Amino acid sequence: MSTLATVADAVERLWPVSGAEPWDAPGIVSGDLAAEVSRIVLAVDAVDATVSEAIELKADLLLVHHPLLMRGVTTVAESTAKGSLIAQLIRGRCALIAAHTNADIVATGTSARLAHLMGLTDARPIVETAPGVGLGRVGALPEPTTLGALARRLAGILPPTATGVRVAGEFDRSVRTIAVCGGAGDSLLSEPAVRAADVYVTADLRHHPASEAVETARVAGGPALIDVSHWASEWLWLETAGDELRAALPDVEVIVSDLRTDPWDFVVVQ
Repeated sequence: MSTLATVADAVERLWPVSGAEPWDAPGIVSGDLAAEVSRIVLAVDAVDATVSEAIELKADLLLVHHPLLMRGVTTVAESTAKGSLIAQLIRGRCALIAAHTNADIVATGTSARLAHLMGLTDARPIVETAPGVGLGRVGALPEPTTLGALARRLAGILPPTATGVRVAGEFDRSVRTIAVCGGAGDSLLSEPAVRAADVYVTADLRHHPASEAVETARVAGGPALIDVSHWASEWLWLETAGDELRAALPDVEVIVSDLRTDPWDFVVVQ
């Protein structure tokens, strides 16, 4: 029989908290360490939809990528969004664990999963913290392609979202070396491995960092940019995480949620 403590130990082995960024808050958010865990639901976000799904499926644990309580709170009253979710989980006897940046950096983490699905060879971290471990991934396609064809390939790999795939660069530009970072990755725009790539694929690119990167590339060289949904870029990792948890906890059922928790519902194209 697995308990929440057993699962927490497995999570720590797979995604050590020591690898998390200093500002991050992974780990157990709520739950009784002695409670039995026979079913886990995996999701990117702890939101009403995924919390309700976990409770309806009678899951003992909701394991998410994004920490619910990453920033300090002074109340978990049910009149607040986070307090309401915590209360639902406690009433439903469903614990909550987050594996965030500690799951990004490992060899089978979020960026590694995206790089694999894109078919990149010899992928290595953009910022390496240990051999084979670190933020983002950079590798090469087996054969060059065009920026437009790559964007279309990404659109087929990623689950659909309202905002789709946005591109800065010429449609017919030849690309082969690809840098990727699942989730928000504009902090890596100035990294040498990103600057040397033909294209950088990430999410949540803000106007000013993206504009500066485009202008810098115009005068000093640099990558084209592909901006995708934050949720979509990390949802792909859940299948890998599920397989790893099933291997580590053979007596536990692991379900990957396919609910879309991207916050945007539709877009009007001008």
